[in-house]
Amino acid sequence: MKTNSSITPDINRSIVHMDLDTFFVSCERLIDSRLIGKPILIGGTSDRGVVAACSYEARAFGVHSAMPMKMARQLCPEAIIIKGNSMTYSKHSNAITEIIKDSVPLFEKSSIDEFYVDLTGMDQFFGCLKLASELRQRIIHETGLPISFGLSANKTVSKIATGEAKPNNQIQIDSGREKHFLAPLSVKKIPMVGTKTYQTLRNLGIKKIQTLQEMPLELIHSVFGKNGTAMWKKANGIDNSPIIPYHERKSISTERTFDKDTIDVNKLKSIITAMAENLAFQLRRGNKLTGCITVKIRYSDFNTYTLQKRIPYSSTDHIIIPQVLEQFKRLYQRRLLVRLIGVRMSHLVGGAHQINLFEDDETQISLYQAMDFLREKHGDRKIMRASGMDAKTISRTNPFNGDAPLLLPNRRS
Repeated sequence: MKTNSSITPDINRSIVHMDLDTFFVSCERLIDSRLIGKPILIGGTSDRGVVAACSYEARAFGVHSAMPMKMARQLCPEAIIIKGNSMTYSKHSNAITEIIKDSVPLFEKSSIDEFYVDLTGMDQFFGCLKLASELRQRIIHETGLPISFGLSANKTVSKIATGEAKPNNQIQIDSGREKHFLAPLSVKKIPMVGTKTYQTLRNLGIKKIQTLQEMPLELIHSVFGKNGTAMWKKANGIDNSPIIPYHERKSISTERTFDKDTIDVNKLKSIITAMAENLAFQLRRGNKLTGCITVKIRYSDFNTYTLQKRIPYSSTDHIIIPQVLEQFKRLYQRRLLVRLIGVRMSHLVGGAHQINLFEDDETQISLYQAMDFLREKHGDRKIMRASGMDAKTISRTNPFNGDAPLLLPNRRS
């Protein structure tokens, strides 16, 4: 295998990786200071649920994100379990996004609690470490949320450095010191190494990054293919991947997994109506219109079906809800227990609802405005259609808020 410029480190860049520490937990502690210092689990509260986030106190018992909530409860019986509020987390994430957007020329938002910032060339003026430190302190001061960062020549080393800096701290890896910094760390620290890959590496006697650094690239490539080449480069501190500028979300969605599989069609219709109503509100609040609606059903045998339909761009309940119910009716197969249902709205474009002179009237538009005002002031579930009352909560997988997406949290936060 030939060596070329693609495996030569870019030592001229200055990349900062910023990660909010236990973001969901930190948001909850802003709301209720009594949670500080307590083991916290956030996620589905039923035995079928999973841990979306957990505090450092809970991690001391072996709990980690994506773990079944039932197992987490067994490991940490005294943990305080919180269902969580995605709108709260989205609000704080958006606030931090605005601070970063106001402070730096180029950044990438890779998840709800994780950012990459390109400060290349700024060291000629103020110093990249100073700029990153000031940005971190501003975020802490204005939001009250703890945040850590790593600064190096590329995204991989900076991300790993952030993990070493936590909790609520910062670290800089000087140019040319990437391999030395990475060498003593476990290969699990490499972002692309999951459980299966880690086990394979262990079977090869590779536990530390230094061992991987010293392995011939051809050998790693023969075992892992292209992924092996990428992994070897990262182990050697080589990563020329660019910062992907922050951009708007192109879809929003929500879904519900039932504690107990159901065949109650009235309950299903009620929940899917509430989902459609809530997503339509999210569109109006973000000044967006949808041009495509998708309904999803997963049955008790885990077979999953979706049905998609293009519609005239809209953000109004009286257009969107009937379309969702129509697709649900076509998709639903009676006599089969349902495990999950969901709704997705895509092909999003900017703009407010265009009044249809033949279907809409002033009273209807005024009604939407009044309902949205009450939702903004008192919460998005304080006012709803009677047909959606059976849906006591709506778990928004990807709620839309303004121009900022809600992304999955970094599991190592």
